[in-house]
Amino acid sequence: MKAIIKENIIKNVEFGVDSRYQDNKERESDSILLMQARLERNKNLSKEQIIRAKLLQLKLQMENYIKAPVNDNQNHFTKFLEAYVDTIYSKRNEFAKDINITPILLSQIINNHRDANEEFILKLIIHSEKAFKKIARFDKTIWHEIYFKEKIFNTMSNPEKWRPRIEKQVKLNASF
Repeated sequence: MKAIIKENIIKNVEFGVDSRYQDNKERESDSILLMQARLERNKNLSKEQIIRAKLLQLKLQMENYIKAPVNDNQNHFTKFLEAYVDTIYSKRNEFAKDINITPILLSQIINNHRDANEEFILKLIIHSEKAFKKIARFDKTIWHEIYFKEKIFNTMSNPEKWRPRIEKQVKLNASF
């Protein structure tokens, strides 16, 4: 699989090369050399350096998600959670043990069979603060913001799912 990824990277090597080349052949040649140098450099990174880089990348993706307007109906919270756990741990049950929950609960949250409760999010916040301590400042509100931004979008974009049932329960007896 790494060979396929490496081949695709080398074929699509426009990133990182400027536009001052006279012809495409020269540009493509330098692009391939640059990408090969990057791949070679990445081979020499330690496991800790790779984890730090992935966590920093994840943090930036999370911050960008919070800033951007929501326009899709995807489960960003669980995708970010899955990426976070899988970056730090080789087995998810190790993460579950570290935050004192069952592996089943973690699996249910990641697979969208159960919503994360307040206690889970608070544990996730503390864990993230500890994990990011040596990497970068980690805003303690980021997990809440992602979770609730997604919930608000899902609620407001799908009123047909909840409105008929809730509307039956709401009356207005006040006279104006």
